[in-house]
Amino acid sequence: MIADDLEYVGFWPRVGASIIDTIIVMIITAPPLIWLYGWEYYTDIDRPLVDGPGDFLISWLLPAVGIVWFWLRKEATPGKMAIGARVVDAVTGRAISARQGIVRYLGYFVSTLPLCLGLLWVAFDPRKQGWHDKLAGTVVVRSRNQGPQPVKFGNG
Repeated sequence: MIADDLEYVGFWPRVGASIIDTIIVMIITAPPLIWLYGWEYYTDIDRPLVDGPGDFLISWLLPAVGIVWFWLRKEATPGKMAIGARVVDAVTGRAISARQGIVRYLGYFVSTLPLCLGLLWVAFDPRKQGWHDKLAGTVVVRSRNQGPQPVKFGNG
């Protein structure tokens, strides 16, 4: 697919994709977490950030590995697939590397911590990159269907 056939994916479609992905992660992780920790896991506001090794594996490691795996194998999570989006290298337009996937995932924490400013950045950036995209050297694109702005790979 040539760059003229692509558009950057903006803020609201990416929010929708994130909601889909969050629901899928919750469907996968909630049953084992409830089995291990009971309903209190979701209702106890005083519980620690990590409730133990099972919580770490299920709530933190499993989603990270799954999401990065989808980016590397499918170029998209299920939510991004639903909106026809792909995560690609910002310079070449090709599939991202494992390093880029890991940096992009960890970049979500950087993007989220200061009042989600790094996520909101997508709405204002010309290439629709969040801070996590900038850190990893990625862009989110899809087949052009309504946006006026063509994709430019490289340093432009």
